[in-house]
Amino acid sequence: MFLPLLIAAVVGYLLGALPFGWLIARKFGINIFEHGSKNPGATNVKRVLGEKFGAKGKRAGDLAFTLDALKGAAAAGWPLWLLGAGTVVGTTASDGSEGLVYTGDQRTAAIAAITGLVFALLGHSFSCWTRFKGGKGVATTAGGLLVLLPFPTLLAVVAWATVFQVSRYVSLASIVAAFVLPAASWIFDVPTSFAILATVVCSFVILRHRANITRLLNGTENKFVKKAASGG
Repeated sequence: MFLPLLIAAVVGYLLGALPFGWLIARKFGINIFEHGSKNPGATNVKRVLGEKFGAKGKRAGDLAFTLDALKGAAAAGWPLWLLGAGTVVGTTASDGSEGLVYTGDQRTAAIAAITGLVFALLGHSFSCWTRFKGGKGVATTAGGLLVLLPFPTLLAVVAWATVFQVSRYVSLASIVAAFVLPAASWIFDVPTSFAILATVVCSFVILRHRANITRLLNGTENKFVKKAASGG
């Protein structure tokens, strides 16, 4: 099992380390590490480019989010596909007890998928291409967990959208979603290893938001404010 896990870790890190937000901002002549929150994540890219380039800049931020999510999905998904595991199969163990069952390659694939996502998150947060600086990992985490835990992840997305629409704070919405996803994973019947993964990576995401939490408590966090249409 060692070789598949090593490959999953290396591939996961290299996928996660792809600095899409930084690269997209560079296409606009912007060093994202010198603007806004100085974070290369999709939120800062969208805010900075949106302020400078309008709708075109906001679309670039959406592209950064999509590509970051795809990094996580690819890192978690390729071991399941390549090792032939697909989704978890079996609901009854050989001794007749109830529970989710893995066999052979499926167990290896599941562990490799977890390894790939964890290292993709590390690669995104500490990219070797940007002097080990990076984003908070929300999009990358969401993409990977959508592959592994689709229903809990969709609940987290609903929570994110609801909190954002009410508060206009992306950071607060991300923190709430990072609480909802592991909670839903433990409540619903998902593999224990995946629930543990959700708990660990979401805890990491919340930890990466500690500066945002301080600003939220101080009332100095930035909002995405809807601009009123100007009169004719």
